[in-house]
Amino acid sequence: MSRRPNILWIVTTQWRASACGYAGDPNARTPALDALSAQSVNYAQAVTPHPFGPFARAALLTGMLSPANGVVDYFDALPVSARTIAHDLGKRGYATSFFGKWGVAARDPQVPLVGEAHARMFIPPELRGGFGFWEGFEGGFLLNDPWLHGTRLPVSEKFSGYQSDVVCERAATWLSTQTSEESPWFSVVSLEAPHPPYAASASGLVASAPEDIILPANVPRGGEAETKARAELSGYYAHIEATDRAIGRLVAAVGPATTVVFSSVHGDMHGAHGLFRKGWPHEESVRVPLLVRVAGAAARRDEGAVSLVDVQAMTRAWAGGAEWAGPPAMARISMPSVVALPQQCDRVWRGLRTPSRKLVLNADGSPWLFFDLKNDSAERKNLAGDPAHSGEIARLRASCG
Repeated sequence: MSRRPNILWIVTTQWRASACGYAGDPNARTPALDALSAQSVNYAQAVTPHPFGPFARAALLTGMLSPANGVVDYFDALPVSARTIAHDLGKRGYATSFFGKWGVAARDPQVPLVGEAHARMFIPPELRGGFGFWEGFEGGFLLNDPWLHGTRLPVSEKFSGYQSDVVCERAATWLSTQTSEESPWFSVVSLEAPHPPYAASASGLVASAPEDIILPANVPRGGEAETKARAELSGYYAHIEATDRAIGRLVAAVGPATTVVFSSVHGDMHGAHGLFRKGWPHEESVRVPLLVRVAGAAARRDEGAVSLVDVQAMTRAWAGGAEWAGPPAMARISMPSVVALPQQCDRVWRGLRTPSRKLVLNADGSPWLFFDLKNDSAERKNLAGDPAHSGEIARLRASCG
């Protein structure tokens, strides 16, 4: 019997699906991910089930949508009773490990989300999701000089360097010691970049000038949205380039036989439709990159309606020596609560996305947005009130629950 594969998840934050060289973004310098995509299944229509960090992370770890996984509000913690992918693979004989941003612990709303106090918050072993080895931090968005604690660091310790470099290097070093033929490993490497602060240093890279950024057509021109988008994207793409380099070194270190998943928990609007940040149901917020490299499998592009919540089922299949059955006909998307932070989405919503359609309902079930993604990928025309589409909307609405 052949050895079960080692499995690595690389999870980033705020990296939208379009912001990769292989996806055609002229601003993105991502040679490592471009090379990985040439060896991978590129799930080009992949979405996050919830375009906000804690909800999406909880769904990814448990394979269950929020709020069923226990995370209803932004400040909710993943329940100590939650069963995660680490519990499942641990029972199957995998050595499990986690590195980097945790993002599903209970946070004090009175403590600033950005800064050292949040970055040094201690996560006790019973709240580390069942991972056998854990080394990370709750949050804090310190893209440089991160604080880490965990299995081999009983108290929080500051590490010099760019966060993506530090976390990926420490993960690679630890994984290099996991050589047992009887016990394959499963590891999650979780990075905050390219989340703001976008102006933070990006491993010494010089950011492109704002005026040189090529904006999508759905960013309004000539006003505050354009100015803000250019300024943010200048730093955003520098962090993408820096993190791509770190990911490239990590992928090289684990070797070609390791099954590798690369994705992000959500995207960022960056001025599209005049909006910023996440929580919104638009493509820039909801769509995420998803590359899956399995040794011996042919690279291809898949247009199925896959979601991050499906990654756990994929992983269980690989651990059992099987192939994943494939994506369902549609992916559910939602925001179960309003996150009262600046620029975020202002309402609770739920909906679904197929490879060619997106329907979004308000909390009362009334249609808010309906887009023909095949002919309007930039979502310039909301068809929710168009009588010509009322029948299709009604059929999709019945599937939203």
